[in-house]
Order: sequence, then C-alpha cells, then structure tokens
Amino acid sequence: MAETEIKPGEQAKDAPPARSVRVVMMALMVTILLAMLDNMIVSPAMPTIVGDLGGMEHLSWVVTAYMLATAASTPIWGKLGDMYGRKGVFLTSIVIFLLGSVLSGMAQDMGQLIGFRAVQGLGAGGLMVGVMAIIGELVTPRERGKYMGMMTGVMAVAMIGGPLVGGTITDHLGWRWAFYINLPLGAVALAMVTAVLHLPKKKAKGRIDYLGAALLTVGISSLVLVTTWGGTEYAWTSTVIMELIAIGVVALIGFVIVQKKAAEPILPLHIFRSLNFTLMSVIGFLTGFVMFGAMLFLPLYQQSVQGASATNSGLLLLPMLLSMMVVSFFSGRFTTSTGKYKIFPIAGTVLMVLGLFLLAQMDTDTSRFTSGLYMAVLGAGMGCLMQITMLVAQNSVEMKDMGVASSSATLFRTLGSSFGVAIMGALFNSRVEDTMASRAGELGGKVTEQSAQLDADSLARLAAPVRDAYQHAVSAGTHSAFLLGAVIGVAALVAALFVKEVPLRGAGPKDSGPEDSGSAGSDEPAGAVAGDAAGAGDAAAARPRTTVAEVG
Repeated sequence: MAETEIKPGEQAKDAPPARSVRVVMMALMVTILLAMLDNMIVSPAMPTIVGDLGGMEHLSWVVTAYMLATAASTPIWGKLGDMYGRKGVFLTSIVIFLLGSVLSGMAQDMGQLIGFRAVQGLGAGGLMVGVMAIIGELVTPRERGKYMGMMTGVMAVAMIGGPLVGGTITDHLGWRWAFYINLPLGAVALAMVTAVLHLPKKKAKGRIDYLGAALLTVGISSLVLVTTWGGTEYAWTSTVIMELIAIGVVALIGFVIVQKKAAEPILPLHIFRSLNFTLMSVIGFLTGFVMFGAMLFLPLYQQSVQGASATNSGLLLLPMLLSMMVVSFFSGRFTTSTGKYKIFPIAGTVLMVLGLFLLAQMDTDTSRFTSGLYMAVLGAGMGCLMQITMLVAQNSVEMKDMGVASSSATLFRTLGSSFGVAIMGALFNSRVEDTMASRAGELGGKVTEQSAQLDADSLARLAAPVRDAYQHAVSAGTHSAFLLGAVIGVAALVAALFVKEVPLRGAGPKDSGPEDSGSAGSDEPAGAVAGDAAGAGDAAAARPRTTVAEVG
C-alpha cells in the first residue's frame, strides 16, 4: 500500500476507524499478556518439574536458555519487521512462541525442556518488539503514550497474577499446563491480528546482515551468561567468566565494525546520533538494572524478615505494581493531551532514587505498611519511566527504523535487568555472608555456605538465634543492594536532565475536529507517524514524514 504524505500536526482523512484501532490494541494487549505471563507462570512450577523430569543440576538452564534466546533474537526481530513488514514477522514470532510452548509441555526429560524453552524464547523475543513497533506504526507519537500506558498496566497485572495462576495450574492440572495455557491466549492473538491488522507490505532492498546478526548474538549471549553465571556457577574471577567477557567484548567490537559497512545493518549506528535516543537507551538500561533487582530482593526481604508467605509471591509486590500501573496510565494520558513528556523522565528518576533510598532504610523492625509505602514511591517512579523511554526512543527515529528503535529500547532494558540482578545479587550475598559470620560465627558461615538466599523451609529449621542473625543479615543485604540502586538512579537522573523535549506530532484533543477523525471529539490515532528527530542535530538525521497505514 502506498504511503500517504500529510503535513505534521494534521490527520489523514482516511484515518483508520476508531473501533478497528481499539480491536488491534486489544490483540496487542493479549500478546503482551502472553509474553509477560510465561515466566511468571512457569516459575512456581519449577519444583514440580524437577520432581517429574529430574536433572536438578540443569534447572537453571530452563530459565537461562529462555533468557538467552529472547535477548539475542530481540534486535533481529526488530530489523526483520523493518525490512519485510511488521505483520508477517509479528505473526511468525507468535507461532514460534506457541510451538515452543507446546514442545515444552511435551518434554520428556530436562534436556528436551531446555531446548524447547530456547525455541519459546526465540519467539518471545519478537512479541514485545512487535507490539511496540506496531503501536509506533499505527499511532501518532502524540497518541502513543496513552496506549503504551495501557500496555504497562497489562504488564503489572501479569506480574501480580502470574505466580497465582502458575501455582493454581500446577496444583490442579499439572506442570505441563503451565505451558499449554499459552495456546488459547496465543490463538486469540493470532486470530485478532490476522483479521483486523493490515499494514503495508515491504520488500527489502538489501540482504540480511547475517554476519552482524551472528556477532551480536554471540556478544549478547556472552554478556547474559556472565551475569547469569557470575558469582553463582563460577567465581567472578574464574577463567570461564573471563573468557566469556573477552568473547563478548571482541564480538561486540566486531559487530560495530560490521555495522558501519553493512547495506542493511541489524542495528543502524546512525540512530545513536540522536541525543534523545541515546539518552533513552541509557535510562532504559539503568531502569531495568534497578527495577528487576528490586523485584528480586523485595519478596526475599518480606519473606525472610517480615514473615510474609511465599505462596502468593506476586501479591508481595502489589504496592509497587499498582502504583506503577496508575502512574503509567496517568502519564500516558497527560502526554497525549499536552504533547509534553520531559517532566516524566525527570520526575521518574527522582522518585526512583527516593524510593530506593527509603527502601535502603528498612530494617528488622520495619512494618509491612511502611515498606509498602516505600514500594509505592518506587513504583510511581517506574510508572513515569516505563513507557516514556519507548515513546521518546521511537519519536527520535524515522519510520523505516521504528523496529530497530523498539528492539533496541527493549534490548537495553533486558541487558540492564541482567546486570542489575547479577551485581545487586553479588553485593547482597556478600553482605549477608559477612553479617552472618559476624553475628553467628562459624555456624552462620555454614548456614550461608551454599546460598545466601534461604527458602522458607530452611529458614524455619534454623535455631532462633541463627534465624535472628539471618534476618539482620538479609536486612543489611537489602540495605546495600538498594543503596547501590539509588546511586544507579542518580546516574539515570543526570541522563534525564539532558533530554530535549521535541514536540510530538499528531493532533491532540484540542487540535482534532470532526472532519479529521470522522466523529466529533474523537481522539483516536490517524495512522502511523514517522518519529521526530530528538536533539539539536536530529533534524538533519531524520526528515519529518508522516505515513498512514490502514487498519481493519
């Protein structure tokens, strides 16, 4: 379908019907739910899976294989969508994800499960990228915040409900249904996307950059393995970790060199000429670092120190996730109505630093109500940042690079989470072991010899003095981890201060008239709008152009 040129700020007369846009968004929300629920549902089933299939020594690979495949494939899915059209690539990623889900549910041993989880992760890499890139192509930048806020809300719901659903399914239907449950959701998403989403078909002018894809895959995989194995499977200074770091660095240097010469680079380096895009990549990385580290240690603190039950682990994070959902929804609506967004990266990073600093003050006497308030502050900061980083990243590139912009923003957040969990985890473990040794002597050292994180059963078996020492140790560990997070948050705040507010194109409610949208007062998006350049030098790098893609 030919692209339609329209002037910035105007809406196309052949804008997609509002009802069709809403149906597409429903399909995309189902897909986001599919992607986010998977790990949340599978985690509670892990003990049952080990009991059935055996292979306890390989259990970590069930998660690692999925993470590696997801992270490594993310930028490739984004580029394929830019080259060959988003709809076909998106549907392919859903099919691969569902195939991996079926095979994982049919696995007969741990080796098969690990392999099939990698297939599932390969498809998952395209789900999130596909959703965000499709929103970027269908919705004007001005309207985008509203819909991305809705997507953040779906993510929060999945984080809260996933463990509950996973535990219930495992107890009543068996662990295999933790994978099979993806099929009905996936079928709905496939049917809805196939029926109502119609985007321009594209024909790539160049060949896929296979060498760049291979080098990027090796580099990302090496970094993820370093953060996954470092301090757990292998010591940080071990030969294996050093070799992985060397391989990752060499592969990424080679990747940069190849991208400068490739006709169709997997990750075009020119997008980093945009100051705003580069800043959003940094903020996204640092936000992922802090957010997933917090989500790891908050339930541990609540269970070990405050005596909360581990059964409904998703509910432990409810104050943070609800706050994140509400603020994200509000910030999206505000951005749509005003076209302004710079306030949110700044406010978000300030709240993130404040929340982490408050969480670092928790000790063995902190009440659940107080810790809930601290979590709500952190959640509000995350709500300001989650969708704004994607919105500004997309607004900083041309339409032809929408996929790689979306995949890059997702990739940096994923890598940030890997580094956050690893580095904050190493600091936490070290502090717990030191505190246990000083408070409980040799016995304390033996208690944490295998792991600084004890499960509920191990904690219950400890003698009262040792349990008290462990609670103080966990409190000290979370203090150090969250204090590090606050420092990382300050770095994100510095980056946010340099963001330049480039106006978001696309008429807001005050700009649109009945003749623009087909219905009086409608604020539905007109179509896909090429992103504005961000920063002083971006206007030369990206020529403003608006395109309309029909829907339904």
